[in-house]
Formats: sequence, C-alpha cells, structure tokens
Amino acid sequence: MDAPPVLRRVPDEEAAAVTLALGEYLRTLPEDRLPLLARYAVHDVAFRVVGTGSVGTRSYVVLLLDHRGEPLVLQVKEARPSALLPHVRKISLDPRWSAAPASVTERHEGRRVVLGQKRIQVVSDQLLGWTTVAGRPYQVRQFRNRKGSVDPAALAADQFDDYGRMTGALLARAHSHSADPRVIGGYCGKGEELDEAMAEFATAYADRTEADHAHLVTAVRTGRIATELGV
Repeated sequence: MDAPPVLRRVPDEEAAAVTLALGEYLRTLPEDRLPLLARYAVHDVAFRVVGTGSVGTRSYVVLLLDHRGEPLVLQVKEARPSALLPHVRKISLDPRWSAAPASVTERHEGRRVVLGQKRIQVVSDQLLGWTTVAGRPYQVRQFRNRKGSVDPAALAADQFDDYGRMTGALLARAHSHSADPRVIGGYCGKGEELDEAMAEFATAYADRTEADHAHLVTAVRTGRIATELGV
C-alpha cells in the first residue's frame, strides 16, 4: 500500500527489473544460503525513501513470501562511490604504495560496500549481497529496522561521557579490522595532537550543523522552501 512520501508503488517494468536483478544477487551469496531463499517467491516491489545519510539514492523493498505466507523483505539499495575515492586515488599514485587500495580498483560499488561491512562488523546480515539494476550498482540486505538508539541530549554528564567512550571504542574496534592496527596506532601516536584535532573538528561540525539548520528553518518560515510538516 502506498504510504507517501516514504513508500510508493513502482511501474511494472521497474519492478520486473528489480526482480530480475535478484538472480545476480543470489550468485553473490554463500551456497548454504540458497536453499533458504529457494523457499520464497517475489510478490511485490516498492520504492522506499532512505534515511538522511543516504538521501538521494535509489532504494527498493522487495516482499517475498514462502508457501505458508511467511514474509521476508529485502532492501535493494543503491551503492554510490565512496567520498574518499578522490583522495585514495592520489595516495595510490604515490610510488611508496606497491598496489592500489581495494576501493580504487573495485568496479562494483555494491560489492565494495558489502565487503567493507563484512570486514568491520563482528556479525553481518546473513543475506548480505549485491547486484545491478538498470546499470546501477546496489547492495542487497534484509530490511528490518531493529536498531536501538540513545538520545545524547537526555543523558547526564557522567552518562554522556560513558556514552562517548563506548561509541568511540566500538567504532575504533570496527575500523581496526579494516587495516593493520599497528599502522593506525602509529598514526595516532601517544600525544594529544590527534585528540585535540578531532575535538576541534567535532565542535566546528556541530556549529556548522546548527547554522545550516537555522537557515533551513528561516527558509521554511518565509516560504522560500515548500515543506510538509509533521511527517
């Protein structure tokens, strides 16, 4: 059922293209996952607006049902090139590098995203894979919003400090899987220079975000930007 602006129907031709692309997706999965997916058949495809971090990308949800009507919903989400790519290209041209980093040589952005997730996550989605729809790269995963969240603004000072340390440790642990931790340790060093630089950047980023939001609110109030409130 349509639920604008978040969820909407797609033309039959577009739905057929997404469904057909799942064949390529199956070839990116381990063989032991295939008997499970063989129990399901595609019943519907819709377009779903993604979150702020992926705004502007294409994203579909695919409803599959087994013989008993039990649902499985997959998300087919467009994979865009990494924002770091131009900088990594420059590094790869340095003669001190014996080979180009994987993100430079990777031809399918969906594959790059999936392999990156599997590398840094302790436990990844068992149905994580990739495919191509109408010439565009996509990642495929189970669609299930089971994320927990904490509102930092509601935390006491000591709780906020613990929250920051915990999230920082988890992020550091994840990224230590993507490179040699000894190299990362050497880059960070034992002084406070990196700590201070990151704190300065975080403060500047917060100030920029607040200023941007103030401009947006002003544009909405003056009618310069058409907005639907309360969605």
